[in-house]
Amino acid sequence: MGSRTLHPRPSLRREAWASLDGEWEFGVGERPAFDRRIEVPFCPESELSGIGERVGDVLWYRRRFDAPPAERLLLHFGAVDYWATVWVNDLEVARHEGGHSPFTADITRAVRARDNVVVVRSEDSLADRTIPRGKQYWKEEPEGIFYTATTGIWQSVWLEPLPGRHVTQLALTPDLPHGFVDFHVDAGAVIVVRLEGDVVGRSTGEPLGRIALERVEPWHPGSPRLYDVEVTYRGDRVETYFGLRSVEARDGRFWLNGEPFVQRLVLDQGYFPGGLLTAATDDDLRRDIELAKALGFDGARKHQKAEDPRWLYWADRLGFLVWAEMPSFHEHTPMAEHRLVTEWSRLVHRDRHHPCVVAWVVANESFGLDGNPPERRSRVTEQMYRLTHAMDSSRPVVSNDGWEHSRSDLCTIHDYSPPADLARRYRTLESALDGSAAGHPIYDPGHGHHGEPVIVSEFGGLRQAGSGGWGWLEVADEAELVSSYRDLVQALMDPGPVEGFCYTQLTDVEQEQNGLLTADRRPKVAPELLRPITETPKNR
Repeated sequence: MGSRTLHPRPSLRREAWASLDGEWEFGVGERPAFDRRIEVPFCPESELSGIGERVGDVLWYRRRFDAPPAERLLLHFGAVDYWATVWVNDLEVARHEGGHSPFTADITRAVRARDNVVVVRSEDSLADRTIPRGKQYWKEEPEGIFYTATTGIWQSVWLEPLPGRHVTQLALTPDLPHGFVDFHVDAGAVIVVRLEGDVVGRSTGEPLGRIALERVEPWHPGSPRLYDVEVTYRGDRVETYFGLRSVEARDGRFWLNGEPFVQRLVLDQGYFPGGLLTAATDDDLRRDIELAKALGFDGARKHQKAEDPRWLYWADRLGFLVWAEMPSFHEHTPMAEHRLVTEWSRLVHRDRHHPCVVAWVVANESFGLDGNPPERRSRVTEQMYRLTHAMDSSRPVVSNDGWEHSRSDLCTIHDYSPPADLARRYRTLESALDGSAAGHPIYDPGHGHHGEPVIVSEFGGLRQAGSGGWGWLEVADEAELVSSYRDLVQALMDPGPVEGFCYTQLTDVEQEQNGLLTADRRPKVAPELLRPITETPKNR
């Protein structure tokens, strides 16, 4: 089933909605002729868009639509890279800055029943490195660890008809230890909570309160139980869900639902065949998680990308842990900081209800900050750390994944050394934190380790010789890939301070050929050979 037929916002669904994905008129430059066609939501650089090349910084989109009957009509954009202006019937209805976050326009007063015209102007300058762009390269051709940049619309566009009086407030905060869920809704809204079809709790109109659940069943990768929620308010009805689970980092370990848990994650760049940052179908989003689980991984660090909400939905449904990470800027200025804070705040707000998300990562390897004095770098990463905790105190926050941490709830280290070096380095906490892994100190001056769990959040990167491209470590063939993978994982799981890992990486991406899967998702080694290695128990 294609992703264009399924609700683009599965965490807050109404039955009535209308997709505007599909063919749009398309033009380039300040005065476009709309003389081309593009398939939305694929960026023009992708093959699936029907264009397959970068055509310019300023893009224009246009299409006609009939308005569904509604007292209020909203127009939603999943993501447009990077600045967007939207008109409906020549009336400006929205402006948005941020290439990864969603935005919405109320177009009620702009529409008529039939033959409406929506126009979108987007702009994204490769030359501006203060834009948070993550692994999208700021040059025309990808190279090294950076990939093809995107412009324009790259997530779904859709219409949502509403009654005049509708749900405007809905926040659910599950509490596993006490077996309840706190809620905040519109006064008069009724909430019904179900588990496997059975009603296990309800509220009857209070705007704030607590629902004690008749059945308490935790969400866990091995048993991803989700509670379905229906909220009705006057003529409006919305559906959502939640999972009961707790996460914390203390005493040198990561705890899931009150039990120590060793995370076995895979680095996932989120680039897809034909679509670049956009998966061709919903099945492709689900399949990536299923393939990772078949390889033994219980989660992913979604690297330098805010992924499609439907991928997070499948992570919730299938039981897959997620480290959610902010795409970095690559030139530090006050404006770059402002953009980072603004967009990260929107993304945390968008994704904080997902039980699959068990950590927030606000920076990676000092991207965009590496030319700063340590105290300035620490100021930025600690500001992001504190902002994230203020928005969501229920999850660990990583201040600068890889090295040069300021205040951080997890001590994460990137180490692409051969197995023998890993085996020596991670036997003691002192040697793990000595900064020799990548030639950077693990903590910035004024900060240090205070019992946080140590997780090697990038390692491996095995590439078979003769496969083209590049990787971090080269092996001769499939047999050596398996044996080297075993040695790498064993080195981290032998007695020592390491409490989890994230292997680089799930798939090949363009010139990087160090995935366990090819770019088109073919396993390089039978998953049944790698799964028991990934699941190697931690030796104490």
